[in-house]
Amino acid sequence: MLLKMTTQIRRKVTSFATITLLLSLIAATTHAQEPLTLQQAISIALEKNYSIRIAEKRIEIAKNENTYGNAGFLPTITAAAQKNYTSSHLRQDFFNALQAPLDRSGVNNNNSNSGIAMNWTIFNGLGMFISQDRLRELEAAGRTNAKITIENTVAQVSTAYYEIIRQYQRVRALRNALDISKDRLELSKAFYDVGNGSKVDYINAQVDYNGDTAAYIAQEQVLQNAKIDLNSLLSRDPDIAFTVPDTIITRRDIQPDELRQSLMAQNPNLVLAAQQRRIAELDVKALSAQQYPQVDLLGGFNYNTTNNQAGFGVRRARNDVWSYGARVSVNIFDGLNQRRRIQNARINALIFEDQEADVRNQLMALFDRAYLTYRNSLQLVTIEEANFKIARQNVDIAFERYRVGNATAYEFREVQRNTVAAETRLIEAEYSAKLAEVELLRLSSKILEETVIRQ
Repeated sequence: MLLKMTTQIRRKVTSFATITLLLSLIAATTHAQEPLTLQQAISIALEKNYSIRIAEKRIEIAKNENTYGNAGFLPTITAAAQKNYTSSHLRQDFFNALQAPLDRSGVNNNNSNSGIAMNWTIFNGLGMFISQDRLRELEAAGRTNAKITIENTVAQVSTAYYEIIRQYQRVRALRNALDISKDRLELSKAFYDVGNGSKVDYINAQVDYNGDTAAYIAQEQVLQNAKIDLNSLLSRDPDIAFTVPDTIITRRDIQPDELRQSLMAQNPNLVLAAQQRRIAELDVKALSAQQYPQVDLLGGFNYNTTNNQAGFGVRRARNDVWSYGARVSVNIFDGLNQRRRIQNARINALIFEDQEADVRNQLMALFDRAYLTYRNSLQLVTIEEANFKIARQNVDIAFERYRVGNATAYEFREVQRNTVAAETRLIEAEYSAKLAEVELLRLSSKILEETVIRQ
């Protein structure tokens, strides 16, 4: 019996030492990390995030497309050169009996043809001007798409950054609970050693301490995963270690009317919808322009040479030909296909108009929901701050009552759980308020300037 008890105590001491060593390693790893501010994280994302880099390259493509030549203002000039060789065997009989038949082999001839042709459209129903406007809108739409990507990335980085703070706060809450469980374990062991406490209380304290340790270690893993997610957004090595502040500071001075006006004027999704509508309207104009005559100026120069060894006709020749003129073409009837295309383009323009209105309606709904969440979360923060303050006082009182024997282990454990729950609710309320704040700034297109200035 004594040997069995000695073995159990040795196992408990070994388990306690292992847990203590593990917690020390976690703490040592935390201290070795470099601090990372939100501004630094955003700066890294703006420089290295792959989505932003892809969006910037697409802007370059749209910029390259927006040229006078692509719009049709400039002439097209083509040059061509050709050289032909022939080798013939000639057999010819003539009606004139006095002329001897011709029989020659290896008759080599060659000729060359080279020239330049120009085609310059000077009128196509103003289609070239419409094409230029369309290319400008496409370039502007590319920049707007890039802005959407940038603002969404900044919002994602901000959310991931505050998620790390949230998980760190939960780690800290569980660590505090673990310290309390450790004090309770040491106290219950002392009671048991002197005969003032039961073995059941001592074992329950050991079980609760081990359970709190497991929860703490699991939460540390959640924290590390959150850091990996942020490193991924920053397009850098997932194993890079860093630390973040331990608190979330939520703004309380947000003016919804001001942000709502900014949304209507600057939200890139709404701006893009308007640009797509204008592009659709330009498509209608471009198709309508094809109903007008097209006037082209034509010009060219051709240089031809001939070298004939057949023994008759022209032996050598050279021609220099200049040509110029104008061409007028008009589509008189094409099976009403042009009319059909114009009708469909007009319908498509109406679709984009409805989509713009739908985007505006959805954005306003998202804004109202985000502001409602923001306002309610701030109220919850105020309530939970008071609750957590009371709960912290209560756990000190409960521990003192447990120490002097006026409270049971179960009562103290319930107080401890309530304290952890109160702190968790406070953490969640602060995090929810911050996410709603980030969403309001994203919707109003102020996410970049406000996030860089404030944290």
